[in-house]
Amino acid sequence: MKNKGIMKELTVKSNFLHEHIDLIVYLPSNFTPLYKYQLLIAQDGQDYFNFGKIASVVEDLLEKEVINPTIIIGIPYQDTYDRKNKYHIDGDKHNEYIRFLGEELVPFLDKEFPTFQVGSSRILIGDSLGATVSLLSALSYPNSFGKIILQSPFVNDKIIEKIRDFKESYLIEIHHTIGKNEENVLTTDQKVIDFLSSNRALQQALKEKTFRTTYSEDNGNHTWTYWQSELPELLRKTLSI
Repeated sequence: MKNKGIMKELTVKSNFLHEHIDLIVYLPSNFTPLYKYQLLIAQDGQDYFNFGKIASVVEDLLEKEVINPTIIIGIPYQDTYDRKNKYHIDGDKHNEYIRFLGEELVPFLDKEFPTFQVGSSRILIGDSLGATVSLLSALSYPNSFGKIILQSPFVNDKIIEKIRDFKESYLIEIHHTIGKNEENVLTTDQKVIDFLSSNRALQQALKEKTFRTTYSEDNGNHTWTYWQSELPELLRKTLSI
C-alpha cells in the first residue's frame, strides 16, 4: 500500500448483546474531518483485513479516483461459536446482533465520524454466514443499510421467505457472488451444503422482488483465495463515484 491510512481500534457497548463489541477502523490516507465519508461495514472484520486485504483494495481504488471516500469498519468475531450464534438465522444471539447493528452501531459511528447519515452511504459486506447476517440486517433496517455485498452467503428456506415477504426492495442495492465450485461445502460444524444451488434460488427470489442487484458466478470455491480476488471489482461497483 503506497499511502497507508490510520488503523485504530474502538469499542462500543451493546445493551442488546450485554457485551462490549470491538471494532477495527481504517481511516483512508486522505482522511480529513472536513469531508464526509461512506461506511463500509464488514462482518468477519479481522478476516477482511487479514485475508481480504480490504484496506489495500480501498486505498488503490481511492488513488484511482473511482470510488467515493470510504471508512472501513471491521467487526471481528470472538470464535466460531460466537460467529454462528450471531450470524446464523437460528443463532441464540442473532436477533440481538441485528438490533446492535441497526440501533447501536449506526448512531455510534455517525457520532464518531463525519458520515452522510443516510442508508445509501452505509454498505454491509460479509462472506458465507457474514453475508447472510448482512442481508438480514438490511432487510430489518433498510433505511440504515442501503447497499450490501454478499460473498457466497449461506441461504436456507427461512432466508428465501424473508426475501419474499419484504416490501421495500427499492431501498436496497445488492451485489451478489457465488463460486461454481461451491456445490459441496464442508462447514465448520462438519455439514456438507450445496451453496451454489441455494444462491441461485436466492438470486431468483431477489429478481422476483425487483431488488436492484448484480450477480456473478465465477470458477471459485468457498475460500478467501476466491473472495479476495473478487473484492476489487465488487468494491469498485458498490462504492463507485
